Amino acid sequence: MNPSKKIAVVTGASSGIGSVYADRLARRGYDLLLVARRHDRLQSLAAKLEQAYGIKAETLVADLEKEDDLARLETILADNPAIRVLVNNAGMARLSPVAETPAKNSLSQIALNITALTRLTHAVLPAFKERNDGVIINIASVLAVHVLPVSAVYSGTKAFVLNFSRGLQQELANTSIRVQVVLPAATATDLWDISGVPLAALPQETVMSAEHLVDAALAGFDQGESITWPSMADAGLWERYDAARSALFAATQTGKPAPRLLAL
Repeated sequence: MNPSKKIAVVTGASSGIGSVYADRLARRGYDLLLVARRHDRLQSLAAKLEQAYGIKAETLVADLEKEDDLARLETILADNPAIRVLVNNAGMARLSPVAETPAKNSLSQIALNITALTRLTHAVLPAFKERNDGVIINIASVLAVHVLPVSAVYSGTKAFVLNFSRGLQQELANTSIRVQVVLPAATATDLWDISGVPLAALPQETVMSAEHLVDAALAGFDQGESITWPSMADAGLWERYDAARSALFAATQTGKPAPRLLAL
């Protein structure tokens, strides 16, 4: 990332992971467009970052579950040529069994974690491709590859983010546009306040600070990683997992029923 008064857009910027990304990108010299629902927090963060780093930080109060707000941000992303980085961080978790969850709670997760992220990526890509320059950072979760009895919908949405990002990486492989997908484990953020599982209920030794999470993710970006697991020390675990996934897919390409499934 080589800023020259270029703009980084961070969604879910008012606290937690988003606010730390805003700080770190401002430190790297980017001007900012900070997007979130909470006006007071956005304004406070913008003022703080402008004073600390001498950058310009604009704010957009928006609920990305709402059509009008999402469309407004889409237009900005499509029309402003100074935008060079998009951090798709806005998301939510509502952790409970599907049968005990109102459908609207599941749909709100899908709207924010999948629909908004996809539409914003669609909005920014044409300009990125025209310039052959740009960065998209998508925040997924370790639950993209794991599921709990309370995480069917959340895990499903984050599995989409992982696979959507990997597909984009292949599509853009011969360009100078970079797509990084980040898979945090438990992180100390406001997400837990509405998740149904309080942060205090987790083993505290498993919880990472938002600052450590973002710094590790950006270190992975700087090292050229396209998929970053900030809390995983043994990178070979992912390499073996991904190799097994590829082998599994290859084993399906036979055009014949598996012998064990044929009638005796």
